[in-house]
Amino acid sequence: MGSDCQLNIKVFCFNPFRENSYVLWRGPEDCVVVDPGCYGEEEGSRLLDYIASEGLKPSAVWLTHGHFDHVFGVAEFCRNFPVPVYMSPEDKVMVEHGGIMAESVGMPAPDVSFGTVDISDGEELSLGFKVIATPGHTPGSVCFYSEESKVLLSGDTLFAGSIGRTDLNGGDYDREIVSIMDGLMGLPGDVDVLPGHGPVTSISVERTQNPFLQPWGGPCEDENEMI
Repeated sequence: MGSDCQLNIKVFCFNPFRENSYVLWRGPEDCVVVDPGCYGEEEGSRLLDYIASEGLKPSAVWLTHGHFDHVFGVAEFCRNFPVPVYMSPEDKVMVEHGGIMAESVGMPAPDVSFGTVDISDGEELSLGFKVIATPGHTPGSVCFYSEESKVLLSGDTLFAGSIGRTDLNGGDYDREIVSIMDGLMGLPGDVDVLPGHGPVTSISVERTQNPFLQPWGGPCEDENEMI
């Protein structure tokens, strides 16, 4: 573990969807958990055991959105650590309907007995992060950005070489593209992007190599071609 002023990040890959859950901290009592998607007792124990081994005291859970694979472990986590759960109010319906989505792919409904605290675009959170609203994957999708640490937790909005799917209930492709272009692509190129699934990437790599964002890679060969 690094010094108290340094942002420390631990990633866990949970549940059959290989969802990335993050533990962030600067000091033992300055710790948050992002998208605890731990599924089942073994995965839940891995998260709790790690927090205990590092001597951390979580102060909050942050949710990038309300899909079931990102909230599987929230209720159990909050039974062990009664902390507030921050989420956009636009995604409350996603949490409420999580059981239907989970059962549609043969998985049990998540425990959604937890309450949430509303967050909004531009809101300052702990650890030097702020909220960037990025609706599209879901109506209330958000990212968490630290200018100081040059870290973006992008949830399922932006991936390495891809973007979040928008064919599920509440998804909107046009809104997602606008969210990414207006809210994320103007960030410094050396910002690390930690997504909700898959490997770490960076803003500069996604500007130039993400096939969904090709206008950022340079002019078209045919200037009259529609993109």
